[in-house]
Amino acid sequence: MEILRYAIYRFGTMLLTLLVVSVLVFIIINLPPGDYLSNQIAELRASGQSSGVAKAEFLRKEYALDRSLWQQYMIWMGFMPGPHGFSGMIQGNFGWSFEFDRPVAEIVGESLWLTVLVNVAAVLFVYMVALPLGVLAAARSRTWVDYTSAFVGYLGLATPNFLLALILFYYGHKYFDLPIGGLMDPAMEGEPMSWDKVKSILIHLIVPTFVIGTSGASAMMQRLRANMLDELGKPYVETAIAKGMAPARMLTKYPLRVAFNPFVADIGNLLPAMISGSVLVSVVLGLQTIGPTLLTALKTQDMFLSGFVLMFVALLTLIGTMISDVLLVMLDPRIRYEERKR
Repeated sequence: MEILRYAIYRFGTMLLTLLVVSVLVFIIINLPPGDYLSNQIAELRASGQSSGVAKAEFLRKEYALDRSLWQQYMIWMGFMPGPHGFSGMIQGNFGWSFEFDRPVAEIVGESLWLTVLVNVAAVLFVYMVALPLGVLAAARSRTWVDYTSAFVGYLGLATPNFLLALILFYYGHKYFDLPIGGLMDPAMEGEPMSWDKVKSILIHLIVPTFVIGTSGASAMMQRLRANMLDELGKPYVETAIAKGMAPARMLTKYPLRVAFNPFVADIGNLLPAMISGSVLVSVVLGLQTIGPTLLTALKTQDMFLSGFVLMFVALLTLIGTMISDVLLVMLDPRIRYEERKR
């Protein structure tokens, strides 16, 4: 019950933090001089296309871009009525993409859950690889197991993701008949979900998951090994061994729980870091994620599209942080979450 109360408290602080983040995101996307429409109007006037200027001016009024910045923010979030009443982010209206000339919701619709799917698969890959290898390297320190895992880890850290993507792009298809690019068969794009579509997505996930998760798994494995070695040298481990506790049980019951705390705390940073780090990989592999979309939106100053994507990444960060905080309280009884509420 106490953990539930703490989870509710963290949810409330997450909402307040998200509100502050929305202000910062809006300020950041408005830092460059002008916007998509003002730049377009300047180009049209320079070329003498009066009809295009009239349309762009109409769109500025239609989406309240002719108002002050604080009013634009309030209308964008849905805190005050705009040209169409209360119709902002909290009402489910994510705005209009001037670059793609379509609603933002249509552009990011399928790519949102595909982005989450790819990065959740990469996070699971990171933990499934780093946890056993890190523990094994620490338990077999200064042996061939330790040296081999260290070599694999350094190789994963040193290899750029885009280069690894290109290598697997070619050899994966040549020797294992893995599909080239994308996250599903092109014939299934836009089709309703079915078992064949699920199988196609799972097969297409193999290469992106390995590419995106390799560097994260390598870094986590090295850190977990160092933390485990530090814990294994403490007196309570020697006491447990002296009392006859089985080595495997001793490793999982005491040192691993303590050494694993930083990695539980990293959940909040892992997902958004992978999303931002997978933009180039998504371009190379042709993945239908929001990475390439964000890149295009930032280059063209498409404020509604870039603002929504940045808010989505911020939401993932806050949700991950909340989950990691609750898990830390459950994992380590030394953490006093009652003190956090004061």
